[in-house]
Amino acid sequence: MQVSLLSENLQKKILFVNHAISPRSQLPILLNFLIEAKNGRFYVSATDLEIGILVEIHAKVEQEGSITIPAKTFTELIATIPQDKITLKTNENGLLLTGGKTKAQFQTTPGEEFPKLYEEKGKELITLKKEAIDKDFSKIVFAASPDSDRPALSGVLIKEEKEGFLLVATDGYRLSLKKHALKNIKKEKTGEAISIIVPSKIIRELVQMEKEEDGGEVKVYASKEKNQIIFSQNDTILVGRLIEAEFPNFEKIIPTDFSTRTVFERQDLQRAIKAGYIFARQNAGIVKLSIKKDKIIVSANAPSVGENTIEVDAKTLGEENDIAFNARYVLDFLSNTTGEIMSFEMTGPLNPGVFKEEDDPSFLHLIMPIRVQQESA
Repeated sequence: MQVSLLSENLQKKILFVNHAISPRSQLPILLNFLIEAKNGRFYVSATDLEIGILVEIHAKVEQEGSITIPAKTFTELIATIPQDKITLKTNENGLLLTGGKTKAQFQTTPGEEFPKLYEEKGKELITLKKEAIDKDFSKIVFAASPDSDRPALSGVLIKEEKEGFLLVATDGYRLSLKKHALKNIKKEKTGEAISIIVPSKIIRELVQMEKEEDGGEVKVYASKEKNQIIFSQNDTILVGRLIEAEFPNFEKIIPTDFSTRTVFERQDLQRAIKAGYIFARQNAGIVKLSIKKDKIIVSANAPSVGENTIEVDAKTLGEENDIAFNARYVLDFLSNTTGEIMSFEMTGPLNPGVFKEEDDPSFLHLIMPIRVQQESA
C-alpha cells in the first residue's frame, strides 16, 4: 500500500474514528486502526465491537492494500505533524510514514485479521436532517443508562407514529420524551412502521459526527438479519448493533395531572442548582425545591460543610409544594435542553416531577424525587 495525503485532512478525521477505540479492550487488534486503500480511495476505520466508525479521506492512492496500526500512537504522532503532505507506505517492517521532517515506522498486523464493520448496509429506512439530529436527539440521549446490564435502558427508543417520530430514553430514575420528532425527513417505503432501540453510545456519536461534518443529511440503514444499524453521512459511516429488548412501559409513570405548576427561566434555575450542588455533593447530591407563589427556593445542606439557599423568580399556579432531587439529574437536563422559559409540574413530594419547555409542548423530562426527612414544625 502507498498513499499520499495532507496531514490536516488525516488529523481531523482520525480524531472522530478514535471514538471507536476502547482502551479496555481485551483484544489487541481492537486497539488498532484499519487503514485501507482500495478502488482508488483511502479509508480509516475502528471498532470496539459495540460501535464502528469508518471515514474516507481524500488521498492519492498509488498502491492499494490494507494494514492495521496502533491507534493511540498513530493519532498522537499525526497531531504533531504540521500542515504538510505525508506518505504512508507498507514495507517489510510494517508501515513507513514520511512527511516534512518527520519519519516513523509502525508495527502492523494484517488487515485481514480486523473484524468487518458490516457486510451490507441493509434496507434504507430514513434520511435525517442535520438540524433534527442535533435538536431532537440531544434532548433525549443523556437520560439513557450508561450501564448495559439492562439493555433497553441503555438505548433510545425511536418509534414511528402518525405525526413524526417518538424518541424516549430512561435510566429508571429520569426520562426524556420527544413527540413529533425528526421533522422534514425522507422515509423509504419499507411496508412497516419503524420501532427500534438504538444504543445511546451510537446516538451520542451520531450527534458528535453531525457537529464535525459539513453534510446536511444522514442516511439511516438497518439490517434485521445482522441486527445492525448504520448511519451514513458524506464520507463517514457509523455502525452499531440494535438492542433486542422490550422497552419499559414508560407511559404509566408520566403524570396526567398536577397540583402545582410553576414557570421560570432556565438559566436562573441552572445557576441556583449549581450553587446548591456545592453543598449538595457532600450529602448524596440532594437539593430541595420549595415552590412558592412567586419564587422557587433551592436549598442544600451538608452537616460537615453548611447550607445555602438560592431564590429563583417564578410564577406558580396551584399549591405551594416541596420536592427533592438529585442535583446532577436536574443539571443534566438543564444543560441539554434549549428552551429559555421552562415549566415544572408536580403533584406531591413523592411523585415524579415533570419539566417542560414552554415553547415545545411535545417535549418533557421527568425526574423521580428523593425522599428526605421532613423537618419538624
